[in-house]
Amino acid sequence: MAPLWCQAAELDGSGLSAWWGVPFAGLLLSIALCPLLTPGFWHHHFGKVALGWSLAFLLPCAAVFGFGTAAAGALHAFAGEYIPFIILITSLFVVAGGICVRGNLHGTPALNTGLLAIGTVLASFMGTTGASMLMIRPLIRANDNRKHAAHIVVFFIFLVANAGGSLTPLGDPPLFLGFLKGVDFFWTFKHIFPETLFLCTALLAIFFLLDLYYYRNKEEVLPVQSDPTPDSPIAFEGKANFILLAAIVGLVLMSGLWKPGVSFAIFGVEVELQNLVRDVLLLAVIVVSLRITPKSAREGNEFGWGPIQEVAKLFAGIFITIIPVIAMLRAGEAGAFSTVVRAVTDNNGQPIDAMYFWASGILSSFLDNAPTYLVFFNTAGGDPQVLMTTLASTLAAISCGAVFMGANSYIGNAPNLMVKAIAEERGIRMPSFFGYMAWSCAVLIPLFVLMTFIFFR
Repeated sequence: MAPLWCQAAELDGSGLSAWWGVPFAGLLLSIALCPLLTPGFWHHHFGKVALGWSLAFLLPCAAVFGFGTAAAGALHAFAGEYIPFIILITSLFVVAGGICVRGNLHGTPALNTGLLAIGTVLASFMGTTGASMLMIRPLIRANDNRKHAAHIVVFFIFLVANAGGSLTPLGDPPLFLGFLKGVDFFWTFKHIFPETLFLCTALLAIFFLLDLYYYRNKEEVLPVQSDPTPDSPIAFEGKANFILLAAIVGLVLMSGLWKPGVSFAIFGVEVELQNLVRDVLLLAVIVVSLRITPKSAREGNEFGWGPIQEVAKLFAGIFITIIPVIAMLRAGEAGAFSTVVRAVTDNNGQPIDAMYFWASGILSSFLDNAPTYLVFFNTAGGDPQVLMTTLASTLAAISCGAVFMGANSYIGNAPNLMVKAIAEERGIRMPSFFGYMAWSCAVLIPLFVLMTFIFFR
């Protein structure tokens, strides 16, 4: 079987019709509608639903193009993308989940805005996942005496789980992929800092005014209740995990800077030595964190595997069903999505920055933003030296679209679902899939339109 997989032809997107995208669309609709229409069924069987849609692509693919092509596509998706992705996400989840912030502050609009600002800054240095897992519980605890808290978590997703991770390759997977392709580590900080500052400042200002409205006009009509977690000094438990967070950052940097030129072919999938070392050591970090973290620290965080299990199962389905979609996008004008390619290029063959911003952003809202970034990175030529210089504005547009607009839906970025799951475990009634999109359309889309005229004309 191994030789068969090694020699299997790669799926040719130019020969695929848009119908091959139905399993992916079906999985997205399931994620959107099932929690709303059949919450009990979804809670117990979301993994089976993801598996069903995955088979809805893999089985027809095997029948039409051969078992080898289907198996090779699945192996490439898992070995080359999903497994490294989920290992990194899990390591950040476990390590950040071992840092318990003891004590409590009173969730006023000013404090909440300050906590969101801190999380936003941390996201670029410890990743959107790490910052989200570290900050979401203290933020929820600070507001556990308030009836209206869903909007706080929504803005947390906007800022900490997405926009805050835009300044370094450590912040968000799309930028890390660009780093591995040859984009300088500090390029994003130098070239999209103004866009990041504008968006984050605007969101923090809007949040403060909105939270102030809820705090003054909605909370005061409630009966007086004692705070479930009275105010007390802030302290950290499980501080050794800060060292492990630094180790994760170091391992990610190592995999991008160390190029020994050694690789291994595993069932036809080329795995480079530095990436294999990174993933093995990240697994070791997970084990060390689980062993050295005091039990009381994880109990204080109400640490559980539910959120990461949901992300792992759903994104396994997404990484499989996205295979034909990405293939069709990569086929350019020869593919079923040729309209997208033509939309980002003018009559002279030059990139249209505004269209790259919106095209990469809209697709990142529903596809995984990491492969979407790569698609448009390659659509714009794929040469990092050219993209960092001559086409710097285009690469900035792609980077901003992929990172910022991952906040448009729950499935735009992995931390979105994790934050939602943690909030719901803590009793916060979060908006439905479409309810959340109503928030993003009302708050984010006008800001993105304004950014288009300011930065991507």
